[in-house]
Formats: sequence, structure tokens, C-alpha cells
Amino acid sequence: MSEIVNEAGQTIVRPGTDVVASMAEAFKEDLLSAVNSSDGNLVIDLEGVEVVDSVGIGVIIASHNSLNQADRKLKVINVTKDVHDLFAAMRLTGRFAVEKVG
Repeated sequence: MSEIVNEAGQTIVRPGTDVVASMAEAFKEDLLSAVNSSDGNLVIDLEGVEVVDSVGIGVIIASHNSLNQADRKLKVINVTKDVHDLFAAMRLTGRFAVEKVG
């Protein structure tokens, strides 16, 4: 289960583990809950996450699409270089903000 924190007009979701198929359903539910229980922007904090697979990316994109329909923004922070390179290769860095660690 992800840590969810509401602060300063935004909701921060920290999965705390790799975002892969085996945890994707629970992560999807956490993100949906975060989106539905607030009206601000959503931040996904990937601190401690080393791997994001295709299923995890799908969950993140679905969250972005839901937020976008409500004129809200998604930001993904504390992304490792490898995960950032993956997001960039998939051209996701142009759809929502992605910030590397440090």
C-alpha cells in the first residue's frame, strides 16, 4: 500500500516499491483514491523505486489521463536515471513533468 499525503494543495503518492505488474492493481487503487479524494494536482514520488515496467507505466498514464480530463496536473518526482530515460524514450516527459533524483 502506498503512502498518501495531502499537502499544499496537492496529493503526494509514494509507492515505496518497484512499480511492476505484481503491485500494479494495488497502486492503481491507491492512485484512484488519491485522485478522487482531492481536487489538486497529483505527485507520484518514486523515491526508492528502481524499476517501472510496462504495466506500471500504464497505471501512471491512466492517472495522467484522468487528471488531464479534470484540468489537473501530474508530476513524477525522484525518478532514477534509468526510469527517467525510459519515460523520455516513450515521450512521456512531454505529457507530464518528470524530475530526476537530486
